[in-house]
Amino acid sequence: MLRGSRLLLAGLWLLASVSCLLGDAAGYRRKVTLQSVPGSNSSSANLLHVRAVGRNNTLHYVWSSFGAPTVLLLYTRSESSALRVNWTKLLSASPAGAIWIEPPGSVVYSTAVVFTKVFEYNGANVSALSKGQEEPFYPPYDLAGFSWQNVNHTVNQTALTAKFQGVDTSDPGGAFHNGTISFQVTAYEQGGRDGPLPRLLHTANSSKVEFIMDNVAPRGNSSRFMLEVVTVEEKGGRKRLQSVRSIDDEYTPTIFEMAQLVSEPRNDSIGPSFFQWKTTAYGSREASRENAIRCRYHPLQTANRMLPGPSIAHAYFGEGLGRSHHIAAINISFGGEDGEVYAEKGYLSWSALLGFGTPPKDAFSPLVMAIVVVALGTPVVLLLAGGLVVLFARRKRHSQYEPIN
Repeated sequence: MLRGSRLLLAGLWLLASVSCLLGDAAGYRRKVTLQSVPGSNSSSANLLHVRAVGRNNTLHYVWSSFGAPTVLLLYTRSESSALRVNWTKLLSASPAGAIWIEPPGSVVYSTAVVFTKVFEYNGANVSALSKGQEEPFYPPYDLAGFSWQNVNHTVNQTALTAKFQGVDTSDPGGAFHNGTISFQVTAYEQGGRDGPLPRLLHTANSSKVEFIMDNVAPRGNSSRFMLEVVTVEEKGGRKRLQSVRSIDDEYTPTIFEMAQLVSEPRNDSIGPSFFQWKTTAYGSREASRENAIRCRYHPLQTANRMLPGPSIAHAYFGEGLGRSHHIAAINISFGGEDGEVYAEKGYLSWSALLGFGTPPKDAFSPLVMAIVVVALGTPVVLLLAGGLVVLFARRKRHSQYEPIN
C-alpha cells in the first residue's frame, strides 16, 4: 500500500514537472532592447527606450525623468517602428510634438503612466486619513522638481534593467541628506515569474517598475508614505480599478489580493493596457515576509483631473492633452497602524507591472495541484485497495468451505 502511494506521488510529480517545461517552452517571446537615448546634456532629462519586437508589431516603453517621472506605452503595427526625439523642442518651454514614432500612423494604441508626487502623513492619525482630512499631511514631495542621476550609468542591457535615482533639490528639512527616491525599470523577453518577492507573474507584453525610497528621513515619529500615480488614456477610453482576490498565497505569503488599473480594450487584437500590483511593499533590500509593509490603494479619481507639466506625456500627446485625453489618478499608501518597518529600516520598495493585453493572473502551480491530487487521491486509493483486500479475503474463505453432502 505504501509503495503504491509512493508511486502515485512520483508519477504526479513527474507530470507536474513536464507540464512546467512544456508551458515554458511554448511561451511567446519578443526581441527586446533597452538603451538610454542620447542627445541631452542634462541628467534630469533622462530618456530610456525599451523596444520589444514581436510578430508584426512592436511595443515601445519610453521612460523619462524629464519633469515628472513618466512612461509612455506605445503599441505599433510594425516590426520596424522607431522612436524619434527632437531634444531642442523637448527641453524648450513648449515640448509638444518633441517625441514621435515612425513610420507615421503605425501607432494604433498609446497610453501613459506618470508618477507625480510622494506624500508623507502622520500614521498615528489614520482615522483622519480615511475620512479625507488634510491635517496629518506634511508638504508633499513633487517628483517633477527632483534632480535625477544620469540613467545611462545604470543601464544593464544583459539583465534589461535601468534605474532612475533622484533627490529633492528643495529639501529644507534635510530629509534627502543621505536619501534617494528611485524608479527601477525591468523589461522582459518572455513570460515568467520574478524570483524576489512579491514574485510578480509577467508576460512578454509587460515591463516592471519598482518604486524605492532609500534612507529618506521621516519628518515625524509615525510617518507613512503615499505615491500618487496618474494615468493618461486616449479620448473615449478610461481606466477601471479592479481587485482580484485568490485563496492562493503560494508565491506571495499572506497576500491574497492583486489590484489593477485596466483600460477598456480598443479592439480585439490589441486588448487592454494594464497597471497591476500586489497589495504589499517591503522594508528591506532582501524582501521577506518579515519585512512586508501593508499596501493600500484609494478610490480612482477621475473628475476634473489635469496632468501637471512638464512631462514626456505632454511632449508626445501635445498641448491639448487635458482636453483630448482621459486622465485619472490613484494614491497608493504604504503602512498602517502596525507599519513601523520603514522607521526601523529606512527602506521601502513596491513593484508594479504595466503592459498590454489581458493582465497576468495567478493560478495554482502544477506542484500545488499535484499535492492536492495526492492529498485527495491517496485516501481514495487506500479505500479502494482496502475494499479489494476485504473482498478477496471473503472469496478465499468461501472457496475453502467444504459443503456436507
